[in-house]
Amino acid sequence: MMSFLLRAVLFFIFLASAASAQTVERGYAEPVPVDRIVAVVNDDVITLNELRQRLDTVLEQLRRQGTPLPPRDVLEQQMLERMVMEKVQIQHARDIGVHVDDAQLDQAIQRIAAQNELSMTRFRQILERDGVPFARFRENIRDEMIIARVREREVDGRIHISEAEIDHYLQSEAGKEDMAEEFEVAHILLRSPESASPEQVVELKAKADDVHQRAAQGENFPQLAAAYSDAPDGLSGGSLGWRSLDRLPSIFAEAVAELKAGEVAPLLRSPNGFHVVKLLDRRGGQQGAQAVRQTHARHILIRVDELLSDSEALHKAEGLHDRIAHGEDFAELARLQSQDGSAAKGGDLGWLYPGDTVPEFERAMDALEPGKLSRPVKTPFGYHLIEVLDRRVQEASPDRLRNAARQALRERKLDEAYQDWLRQTRDSAHVELKLEEN
Repeated sequence: MMSFLLRAVLFFIFLASAASAQTVERGYAEPVPVDRIVAVVNDDVITLNELRQRLDTVLEQLRRQGTPLPPRDVLEQQMLERMVMEKVQIQHARDIGVHVDDAQLDQAIQRIAAQNELSMTRFRQILERDGVPFARFRENIRDEMIIARVREREVDGRIHISEAEIDHYLQSEAGKEDMAEEFEVAHILLRSPESASPEQVVELKAKADDVHQRAAQGENFPQLAAAYSDAPDGLSGGSLGWRSLDRLPSIFAEAVAELKAGEVAPLLRSPNGFHVVKLLDRRGGQQGAQAVRQTHARHILIRVDELLSDSEALHKAEGLHDRIAHGEDFAELARLQSQDGSAAKGGDLGWLYPGDTVPEFERAMDALEPGKLSRPVKTPFGYHLIEVLDRRVQEASPDRLRNAARQALRERKLDEAYQDWLRQTRDSAHVELKLEEN
């Protein structure tokens, strides 16, 4: 069977031949842009057109965010490396049998549209208006889902948190402080090959020192991240979002704990390379004995899917609201109508903590007084009718605290393990970069 690489090369030859024929028919010679290979990744390739399409999309996103743009050639290098990393992971997924079928993909895209409060028709129109073909968007989402599944299988599933680790974390002063205070951190990773020579390390260190100095002097950090970071979040400014110290990689947590907002940590070195880390902001720190407001609520969920459109789901939810308002039993309707695991319990969700539900649900629930019923509330899952039964303020239960500690320790280990796995997977692949070739 003809290899993919050979078929791709023949396709590009065909494009070049067709372009040459057109210039002959016109009776004059003129330069005609021809697609070409800019990277070989094992038995696959990345073309110049693919690179430019991805780059144009990212550039448009950065412009909308108001992010100052690095030179295009610098961004091209960063985007190409990002696409190489994606190819490596997709190929690994294929080798171990991980895939996403069309039905799963369609459901994911419907959820994305719902999160943006758009019908599928309107969602497609907006994509096309912005120059993103829907077919290409579908495949990009499929790749993202596949990469997430590979990470779950190859990295997430191998992270183990012992009970002793949880005990130590809960008893430590650092752990108590970490859970109470949150930090907004951004980073730049200059990745080192797994078997880098001393000369390569010296060269990378010099580059990292330069980037670190520029960041410390106040140069635009998102622009530096977009230009230099080898991390997957580089093109989006390198932000890790708000996290407590226990949810940051250990090397970051130790560095930012003593920083003030806006400061850059000393240059950090890990097995993955060199890190430039900036503390954007910090908040909290006064949580005390972990007393929190809890809400006892129940709900009825009407899902939006291939069998029930958005408008039909809303109409059904409105009808159920009216029936409850006129005296029908909420629990009985939940058992009969709700499309959620809580249906068997009459829609009862038990005592909910902040963050237990999606933001749309939580905002609507928090606005209700005990005993009150909401109008239909839209979330990525569909339409909910929410009733608040009671509220209380008390300390989190021991089981709750242990679960929070386990999750916090797990997230810290995950980032470190994923970066290590990415580096090893990238270094074991056969990669040829051809962007600079004419």
